[in-house]
Amino acid sequence: MKKRKTILITGIAGFIGYHTAKQLLERDYKVIGVDNLNTYYDVDLKYARLVELGIAKTDTEFYGREVSSSRYDHLSFYQLKLEDRANLPKLFQNHRIEIVCNLAAQAGVRYSIENPEVYIDTNITGFLNVLQCMREFQVSKIVYASSSSVYGNSDEVPFKEDQSVDHPISVYAATKKTNELLAHTYSHLFGIQSIGLRFFTVYGPWGRPDMAMHLFSEAITKNKPIKVFNNGDLSRDFTYIDDIVEGVIATIEKDLPHQKKYGIYNIGNSKPVQLLEFIKALELAFGKKAIKEMYPMQDGDVNQTWADVSELQKDFGYAPSTYIQTGIDRFVEWYKEYYGLV
Repeated sequence: MKKRKTILITGIAGFIGYHTAKQLLERDYKVIGVDNLNTYYDVDLKYARLVELGIAKTDTEFYGREVSSSRYDHLSFYQLKLEDRANLPKLFQNHRIEIVCNLAAQAGVRYSIENPEVYIDTNITGFLNVLQCMREFQVSKIVYASSSSVYGNSDEVPFKEDQSVDHPISVYAATKKTNELLAHTYSHLFGIQSIGLRFFTVYGPWGRPDMAMHLFSEAITKNKPIKVFNNGDLSRDFTYIDDIVEGVIATIEKDLPHQKKYGIYNIGNSKPVQLLEFIKALELAFGKKAIKEMYPMQDGDVNQTWADVSELQKDFGYAPSTYIQTGIDRFVEWYKEYYGLV
């Protein structure tokens, strides 16, 4: 019988972490999941994702304690902060982890301007702690979440990995750039294979309620106005969650080419959508017109994102295929069910 590979997924109660864990469990990986269950957005959504994975809410209330899943015998969960230098090493000691998939981060560009300390604690100190544990317990590979925000307000489109990313315009972006530098350093010094994925705008069922799709959906269903920033003159490389997860798992299952130890890849749809077109697709899915209020550009925001994904396609066979209306229709179907609108 083939031995299960053991993978640590940080941020397992998050949007991408939940979907990635579910797919890896279906592929028979042994998954150790970690999340700090912070209250940046509605924590009930995080608990609901965990329930889908067989982790009861009452079992998650004890900090640092291992919890078993009732649905998957090869899933364990810990409520734990990555910056916890006392308890994270104990987790590595208790489980023979072979790969780390670091998807935990304090998210949100605008929130980072008001609360920078949280981003340093979670995104930098926490990430460094993970790398230190990998070094100490000889874990040889990490796939981690970076972000398209590292490109700042670059006019060079589509964004390509070899562009300069030395001018972040939010604290969040600066922490993601720091993650890439730390990963490079640990790859160079300790031979850890690190693959950084610059996520573009991810959407789909179980998505974050602080993101545009959720906010717009709530406004449409409650007949409230949608805040349209930069008067709608924005475009985003919206990427459906299933396409993202396929890309993440491809980088987990396959090593970097040519015995390289460090790599950075864009992971997006490579087809930017204008914000007003995106709203139209939502209107179509709900069968209802949105009330739009125009606002100027927000601090820390960028005009456009557009991923060149040719490197990820070449090295890992990445091939996003979900058309924007199809993805939005699936999200709206889930949204109506989750919020009892059907």
